[in-house]
Amino acid sequence: MPELSHRRRMLVLAICCMSLLLVSLDNTVLNVALPSMRRELHASVSGMQWTIDAYTLVVAALLMLAGSTADRVGRKRTFQTGLVVFTLGSALCSLAPNLEALVAFRMVQAVGGSMLNPVAMSIIANTFTEPKERARAIGVWGGVVGISMAAGPLVGGVLVQSVGWRSIFWLNLPIGLAAVVLTARYVPESRAPRPRRADPVGQLLVITLLGSLTYAIIEAPDRGWGSPLIAVCAALAAGSLAGLVAYERRRAEPLIELRFFHSVPFSGATVIAVSAFAALSGFLFLNTLYLQDARGLNALHAGLWMLPMAAMCFVFAPLSGRLVGSRGPRLSLLLAGAAMGMSGVLFAAFDAQATDGLLLAGYVLFGIGFGLVNAPITNTAVSGMPRTRAGVAAAVASTSRQVGASLGVAVIGAVLSSGASGTAARFTEAARPAWWIIAGCGAAVLLLGVVTTGRWAAATARRAAGLFGDEERAPAQTSASTSA
Repeated sequence: MPELSHRRRMLVLAICCMSLLLVSLDNTVLNVALPSMRRELHASVSGMQWTIDAYTLVVAALLMLAGSTADRVGRKRTFQTGLVVFTLGSALCSLAPNLEALVAFRMVQAVGGSMLNPVAMSIIANTFTEPKERARAIGVWGGVVGISMAAGPLVGGVLVQSVGWRSIFWLNLPIGLAAVVLTARYVPESRAPRPRRADPVGQLLVITLLGSLTYAIIEAPDRGWGSPLIAVCAALAAGSLAGLVAYERRRAEPLIELRFFHSVPFSGATVIAVSAFAALSGFLFLNTLYLQDARGLNALHAGLWMLPMAAMCFVFAPLSGRLVGSRGPRLSLLLAGAAMGMSGVLFAAFDAQATDGLLLAGYVLFGIGFGLVNAPITNTAVSGMPRTRAGVAAAVASTSRQVGASLGVAVIGAVLSSGASGTAARFTEAARPAWWIIAGCGAAVLLLGVVTTGRWAAATARRAAGLFGDEERAPAQTSASTSA
């Protein structure tokens, strides 16, 4: 890809961030609309789980395929296709006559969504090749998540309260169309010089693994954990995982590049992503149901209550990008894990929902933690790896996020299904184990932040880079792996 001027690079970053805004705004707005959708479509808690997880599962299953396809056929072309499909899926969701149709149309949305964020991150990685400049660009990228989290609850609340839940999908239409036009005009085409072959067997194993695991978790509370169907799904998930690892090891051009995982910082980033996004999706799912169903607030007032969390995410995401660029990922990860863990403990051990002050403190702490965690995940995933594999590396990080989001909703929903309906006090008691799970996710981020950012971890990253032989490498990002 030819060297671009600073102004053009900033424009490319802005266009890529539009795709992130499109997807993130859709997800945050959807959470506010869940209770209204549940009432109109006569859905259960598991039905609401599927409106979220049908999307995240398809995205997670296709992200790595999208990343390798973009490296092969062109990142700009793949990105534009994703924008068109996502926008079309959004229009269909707004017309869904029942829950089953909505879930199906969410899957259409997800096919397009799988071609957006990882491909956009690959475009950014190939546009911003200087390490500190890339870290700052990723900080801006994280700030867009904060913008969507800040705007989503408020915009969603206004739309649901005044027009109805179907209007939340209309938001995507003008953003998507504008992004398509701007991409065609300003984003340069780029691809890997040595295209990778498709891996249909690996792709099928990934789909089977994620689908069977999530189905088992969501449906087990209704069917029973000892149900033969749940047992078959669990066995299928375990078999798919074992088969995937064995098969991918033998392929010259695998769907999942297992050599990446010889790097402790990279492996740690994937686990941190799963933990952080499981905590986020569980946090949003819990609080949406609590504020509207248990506490009786309307969609707008519930959205306003979530603003402190979103505002903190907005403030701390770009700050985290600057910290990673100047001091490495350790400080951001430690602060993120501590804040998210403390938020979970406030709810689990101190009944933060019982008083407005503690509830606000829990929201602020979680927003700070989640705002800090995104930049070190993304920066570690794409730094130090061959530039020819940027799409695959970014897709692994994005897949980890989506897997975490799916598991968070599935697990938290399974916990809540045992008796979260009724009064606020009953909801608080039923949700207590779920809050301990979120606190545990924060503790995992904190612990991995220590383990994956020392000298030993940096040495494993250098050895992992050596496994790629003489392939073209991105410039080493020492701050992503060597902070002491």
